[in-house]
Amino acid sequence: MSNLLDQKSLIKLTKKRLPMKGNKDLITVLNSLLADELTVINQYMVHSEMCENWGYSKLHMAIRKQAMDEMHHAEWLIERIIFFEGAPTVSKLNPIKIGKTVSEIINNDNDDELETVHAYNEGIKLALEVKDQGSVDLLTKILKMEEDHVDWAEMQRAQIDQMGMENYLVNQTESPIK
Repeated sequence: MSNLLDQKSLIKLTKKRLPMKGNKDLITVLNSLLADELTVINQYMVHSEMCENWGYSKLHMAIRKQAMDEMHHAEWLIERIIFFEGAPTVSKLNPIKIGKTVSEIINNDNDDELETVHAYNEGIKLALEVKDQGSVDLLTKILKMEEDHVDWAEMQRAQIDQMGMENYLVNQTESPIK
């Protein structure tokens, strides 16, 4: 029995870790998704701070939370790219669309989220084609969070339509201290 344990220990010690090379097309897609995430992080942070400056603290916090979600997405994509022995491209940003009004902010952010949802669905298709379940799982997890962002923006649009912009904006401020 002792000899068997020694053989198992020896096998473990002598095995070399083989590098995990990822599919080049999938790494390209992961880097493209990373560019999407890095772009919206910047866009959302600017939008969040604009809302804070205008006194819309609830909107500020909601958009800030979305920016934080996007930071996690970027981190997870970087981890996956590195796992595949790829090089994360963190210097590429897509055009940033800064809104001048709350309505433009919500519309611009929602448009980006809709494009991102489409891109994640395409990435999932490719990951399935190359039989990479780990990437499928990661991209699906992020996709669900992106869909939540779309739902949030659609709720904001519905509230604006139902109550008007002025009433909507009043609801985005903190009540005065009594």
